[in-house]
Amino acid sequence: MYVPAHFAASPAALRDLLTRPGAANLVTMTSQGLLATLLPFVYDPGAGDHGALLGHLARNNPQWSEPAVGEALAIVQGADAYVSPSWYESKTEHGRVVPTWNYTAAHVYGRLVVHDDPAWLSHQVRQLTGKHEAGFGHPWRVDDAPERYIAGQLRAIVGVEVVITRIEAKAKLSQNRPQADIDGVVAGLNATGHPEVAADVERVRCPMPTKSP
Repeated sequence: MYVPAHFAASPAALRDLLTRPGAANLVTMTSQGLLATLLPFVYDPGAGDHGALLGHLARNNPQWSEPAVGEALAIVQGADAYVSPSWYESKTEHGRVVPTWNYTAAHVYGRLVVHDDPAWLSHQVRQLTGKHEAGFGHPWRVDDAPERYIAGQLRAIVGVEVVITRIEAKAKLSQNRPQADIDGVVAGLNATGHPEVAADVERVRCPMPTKSP
């Protein structure tokens, strides 16, 4: 991942990205070429030296049964949105502005481990369900469904774990713009229905360094 120094994600931003409910594109190189699957995950910071991403695939998905060559890659995407140059104060000053895209993303590399164990899978789906149902007034639980039905569903999936070896993370959120431009970006994002990206911009906002005379 290309990460200019001023767009490097902070440890706090990375932790927020990995712990918020979401999904990742799991990409592996196999003898059949590149395989990829979008799957929801749970981040376990205590696994291994750098944590792990836990998820599951359909048993019929060949990605789990095709041995991965080298590291697996999980692409985790945060909120993102188009940024119009019309939002910049700089547009009225000199006009030297162009559109861009604001986003947060992490490339998580690691060793892919397959878990074909009912107990591991049962724990994983309960973790995943609990994470995504937490915001509901009456959260659904795995045990709300019939036991035999859940047992059948578990037989249809296989667990996967990316034991993390390294992470490259980027938060491109207008940090390179003057403060007046950032004000315009925040207002524009909120006005166009992207409050989550606007909040991310506010979180990383920092004053531009002044030039020496």
